[in-house]
Amino acid sequence: MNLEEQDKQYVLQTYTRDYTNFVKGVGSTLYDDKGKDYIDFASGIGVNSVGHGNETLTAALCEQAKNIIHISNLQVIEPQAKLAQKIVELSGYDMGVFFANSGAEANEGAIKIARKYGETKFDYKRFKVITLEHSFHGRTITTVKATGQESFHTPNFSPYPDGFSYEKSIEDVYKAIDDETVAVLIELVQGEGGVQPFEKEEIQKLAAHLKSEAILLIVDEVQTGVYRTGEFLASNLYEIEPDIITLAKGLGGGVPIGAVMTKHKEILSAGDHGSTFGGNYLSTTAGLAVLDVLHPLYDNGIIDETLVYFSQKLQEIVSKYNHLFEKEVGLGLMRGLRAKSADIQGNVIKNCMSEGVIVLKAGRNTVRFLPSITISKNEIDEGFKRFEKAISSL
Repeated sequence: MNLEEQDKQYVLQTYTRDYTNFVKGVGSTLYDDKGKDYIDFASGIGVNSVGHGNETLTAALCEQAKNIIHISNLQVIEPQAKLAQKIVELSGYDMGVFFANSGAEANEGAIKIARKYGETKFDYKRFKVITLEHSFHGRTITTVKATGQESFHTPNFSPYPDGFSYEKSIEDVYKAIDDETVAVLIELVQGEGGVQPFEKEEIQKLAAHLKSEAILLIVDEVQTGVYRTGEFLASNLYEIEPDIITLAKGLGGGVPIGAVMTKHKEILSAGDHGSTFGGNYLSTTAGLAVLDVLHPLYDNGIIDETLVYFSQKLQEIVSKYNHLFEKEVGLGLMRGLRAKSADIQGNVIKNCMSEGVIVLKAGRNTVRFLPSITISKNEIDEGFKRFEKAISSL
C-alpha cells in the first residue's frame, strides 16, 4: 500500500490533497521523497514563520522535550508566563493572555470574553457580534457561523449558534449596530477572503466609534500577527488599540498554539474558560524561540527589507503579465495576485507545483503568498524565477 492509498483508506477525506511527500525542509526550501526541491511561498499557510529546520527553534524544542513536554494548567507553567509577558510587551498594549491550540480556539475565547462582557457590563444583555462578508474565523461550529461566507453555512452542520451578522463593508457596520450588539470582529487583512486589506482611516474611525459606544473591537490576527504585515501586529500598523486580539499560526513556528489577549483582564474568572493542552511547555517554548528569532530581524530592519523586496517582485509580475493578473494585493509578507479568472488562478497554482514553487489559493480568484518571515533574497529570486516559468505558458 503506497502513501496515497494509505491516506485515502485511513484518513478522513476532508482535504483535496496534493500527494507530494515532503521529507525535509531547510529555510524556505522543501524536499520531497524523490529529492526534488520546492521554494515554499506558503509556509504551511502562514505557520512556519521562521522557515523549516530553524536551529534556534529546533534546539529549544529538543531541550524542552528532554525535561517537560506537558503538565496541566492547574500548575504554573514558566514559559507560558514568559511568553505572555513577551507578547504583551511587543504589542504595546496593557493586556492579559489566554493560550489555546489554534486560531479557531482563540476566536472562540474572544467570543466568550465578549459575551460575558455583554452579560455583566450592561443593565441588559448584549450578545450580538458583527463580522464582515468574505471574513474567515475558523472551523468550529461557532467560528464557522462567525465567518462571513455563506458557503460555510451549509445545512449539514446546522443549527448554528445565534447572534452573528455579516456586513458588506465597514460603513455598513455602523447601521447594523443595535442595543444588543456587544462586539465587532474583523480581520484587518482578509486572508481567505482574498488577501484584502482595509483602509487605515476607516478602521481608525470604526475603532473610535466603537469605543465611544462601549462596544468591543475584536481583531482576528491569526494570520496577520507575529510580524506578517511588518509590525508585530497589524493592529500596530493600523495604529489602533483593540479590546481583544487573537493570534495563532506563525506564533509557534509550526507547533500548534493560539492566543487570545484582551485589555479586559477582569472579565474571565476561574472556571470560565480552559484548555488541556493550551499554553503547555512545548508550545510556549516554541513561541519564545520564534520571537527570539524574529524580533531582532524587526529591530534591525531586515523584515522591512524582505517585504519590500518581495513586493517589488510581485509588482514586476503584474506589470509583465497583466493579461493574467489584475493587481497585487495585501500587506507585508501576506500578499496576493488577483487573477483575472478562477481558471487562471487554478492553472497558476497547479503549474507552480510542477515547477517547484508552492503558492496558495484564496478568495476573489487570488493567488496567495505567505512565505516565512525569514525567507532569503536568494530563495525569493529562485521562487519567482520558477513562478514566472509556471505562468509563462498561460
